[in-house]
Amino acid sequence: MSKSSALSTNQQDGGDLRSPLIPPAADGYSKPKKVTMDQMLEKYCGEFGSWQLRHFVLTSLAWALEGIHTMVMIFSDREPGWRCTRSRGCGSTAKSVCDLEPGSWEWFGGIGSSTVSEFGLICGQKYRVGLVQALFFAGCMIGAGVFGHLSDSKLGRKGSLTIVCILNAIFGCITAFSSDYWTYTLFRFLSGFSTGGTGLCSFVLATEPVGQSWRGVAGMSTFYFFSTGIAALSAIAYFFQSWRSLYIASSVPSVLFVILILPFLHESPRWCLVRGKVDEAMKIMHKIAISNGKHLPDGVLLALDSEVNNDDAPHSQSESKLEPDTKEALNGSLLDVLRFPLTRFRLFLAVAINFFCSVVYYGLSLNAVNLGTNLYLNVALNAVAEMPAYLITALVLDRLGRKPLAIWTMWFSGAFCLAGSLMKGYGTWKIVRMVCGVLGIFGMAGTYNLLFVYSMELFPTVVRNAALGCATQASQMGAILAPLVVVLGGGIPFAVFGACGIAGGLLVTYLPETLNRPLYDTMAGMEEAEAEKPCILA
Repeated sequence: MSKSSALSTNQQDGGDLRSPLIPPAADGYSKPKKVTMDQMLEKYCGEFGSWQLRHFVLTSLAWALEGIHTMVMIFSDREPGWRCTRSRGCGSTAKSVCDLEPGSWEWFGGIGSSTVSEFGLICGQKYRVGLVQALFFAGCMIGAGVFGHLSDSKLGRKGSLTIVCILNAIFGCITAFSSDYWTYTLFRFLSGFSTGGTGLCSFVLATEPVGQSWRGVAGMSTFYFFSTGIAALSAIAYFFQSWRSLYIASSVPSVLFVILILPFLHESPRWCLVRGKVDEAMKIMHKIAISNGKHLPDGVLLALDSEVNNDDAPHSQSESKLEPDTKEALNGSLLDVLRFPLTRFRLFLAVAINFFCSVVYYGLSLNAVNLGTNLYLNVALNAVAEMPAYLITALVLDRLGRKPLAIWTMWFSGAFCLAGSLMKGYGTWKIVRMVCGVLGIFGMAGTYNLLFVYSMELFPTVVRNAALGCATQASQMGAILAPLVVVLGGGIPFAVFGACGIAGGLLVTYLPETLNRPLYDTMAGMEEAEAEKPCILA
């Protein structure tokens, strides 16, 4: 073959005489650029664009469901008013139905207006009202742990949220057909089991796709939906004053959420990443970028923080180091939290702090229903009154930091509770005590809100829901204890609440600040970053 024919053949085949005979190695030219989730959101997809806003609002509606299913007991287990029957009459000096003869009085609204009137939970049986409420929170405690683990493992965030919302609708409706007290108690326990995982799964699913600079504000905003649910419950209870119809009506929002909202939600890309579903995570990130009007280059690949940190290491060394992380990502559990000293210490503190916060929050809330005002209006106003606390803490969260804000809100609440314990229960002092209680719940509502954000940032993605589930269980234990403290009466409840607020603030001082710190994916990634802190500061 001649030189000219060889040249012609080469040109026809699309070759280039200037190209090297041996192509360069792919490494260094086509190797994808590995970035963490936070880096991808910040540089390419947008930290809080239209996609995150829509996803956040729709997902956080589940918080309203938790508020409804939790606080429905205020109306279903209330003690209705009573009056003497005209046919027989009764003593005008009687302060309670326990002082009257059977048949000489009747309930306002009939016997089916509440569980108290239908199941006879008065006089010597009054303790059963507190028992069924305590068992509901016990169910919440168990459910938070179970679904916290399942959402970190096989079911995922969206899968777990789907299950708990379906169970909420089922158990809520079945409760309406309880034939006796113990059947009612069983169904309320089961409702608590599903309710305990609702807010937890919703919170993590709503906030994990949000970028670092917006995560605090977004996390703090979830409690608006919880308070809105309680306010909506007041309206529902006003129109459905029979306890059986109330349970059915309050379960309808869960049904609507499952049918109309859940199909349009995406799984958390962080969960997909740590489960090894990188392609699925990348598909979600591309959708986020497109919806936010951004562009995600083809050469950028989502990776675990430990993979990014070790990307410059030799191939054999990097591969051997990533193998444990992959195994960890697939099998992270509460045992892994306890196995690592760093996360174990944080978990113990988070559990104790959430317990103290819950005792104060639910205790003061239960005290508020004894003001003697219209029950429906009172519950609605209490829910609305918490919203300024959420707003203020959200505005200063990224300025003051998680740690200082948690300390001072707990101490703020504790100080007013201690002041309330010193006030007498009559005259002007009674009004002052009420004000102290309002300010106490104002401070603790803000703490309760920011603890979700703070706790979420203390643990890596692989065990985040398991750790949050454990902290939520501690909150439910506090909720179980709160009614027992309230029945002590006098200034004792305020003194206990004050001590819990002060003690909780002291424990927060031992936690690290997480402001402007990334959400770590694995234990190894977080420990490496924490180990580098002294060097960075130096």
